[in-house]
Amino acid sequence: MKRAMIKQHTITTPYMVGDVHFYSTQIQGELVLFDTGPPTDQAWDLLQAEVNLDELSHVFITHCHIDHWGNAARLVNETTATLYLPQRDADKIIHHPRRLTGMMDVMRSYGFEQKYLDKLLSEIDSDSTFPPFPQAFEIVEKSNAPQRLGIEVLPCPGHSQSDLVYRIGDQAITGDVLLRGIFQSPLLDINLQSFAGRFHNYAAYCNSLQNLVSLRTCRIWPGHRYTIDSVDETILFYLRKLLDRAFKLKPYAAEKNVAALVNRLFGAKELPLFHVYLKASEIIFMQDLFAKPELLQQALDSAGLFDTLAEEFNRLL
Repeated sequence: MKRAMIKQHTITTPYMVGDVHFYSTQIQGELVLFDTGPPTDQAWDLLQAEVNLDELSHVFITHCHIDHWGNAARLVNETTATLYLPQRDADKIIHHPRRLTGMMDVMRSYGFEQKYLDKLLSEIDSDSTFPPFPQAFEIVEKSNAPQRLGIEVLPCPGHSQSDLVYRIGDQAITGDVLLRGIFQSPLLDINLQSFAGRFHNYAAYCNSLQNLVSLRTCRIWPGHRYTIDSVDETILFYLRKLLDRAFKLKPYAAEKNVAALVNRLFGAKELPLFHVYLKASEIIFMQDLFAKPELLQQALDSAGLFDTLAEEFNRLL
């Protein structure tokens, strides 16, 4: 099978993440785009200059963060391409008010006061977080297009609840799930599958490890920075950071009031609103690790990585 020629497109964003990549390729004579860049004039100009939008057939999104899918609605409006969104991101769009209400309820259960939640809600429910919603799209996981095009779809929650990796032969477009030198854990949210209770980000990440290690032989095309030289080393970097930070958090593993804990450990009043939310997400992720360490051990065993991390893992427990 002939290897797909994947073209990387890079645009500067107005966000803290800096530059972002999106990708295009021809598959079976059809022009396919993976992610779209942010909803800026510069990104749209780049799309028009580097991608033949008149011939564009398919747009696959790795996850619906503004720097990755910001031009999705415009592409739907101004081209004949079909847009494909991850199931959980479609749920966010279809049930947007319900999702945000549920998310605030989850955070309230961890001690966050209404004053903070009102400010956070105002910040995240804005144009800087959500670009215009597209009026037409298909669900990646329900579409027959990936299989017809020879695109393997791998669910890999790790950066968000909805992350998808697209594998084309020995190449993989990974969005933000494999970023070199950046520690991340899935964010605290409502469970978008059931809309009952919170999304268990730790359990989801343990499940993702199996799909991530399956990419060991692939050329990785990430959402930011440069290509990944070693999938194992990237995963091990994340896990070492996780185990080290969890060790420091161990005295507070049973703390129920996460809002108070964030303030005690990081001085929440000195942090931007969204950073407080990020810290809370990370703490709850680690508390789940303390509650069920066997999930991570089983995932590491299955991935062939446990022996490498056994010393750090046993030190934690």
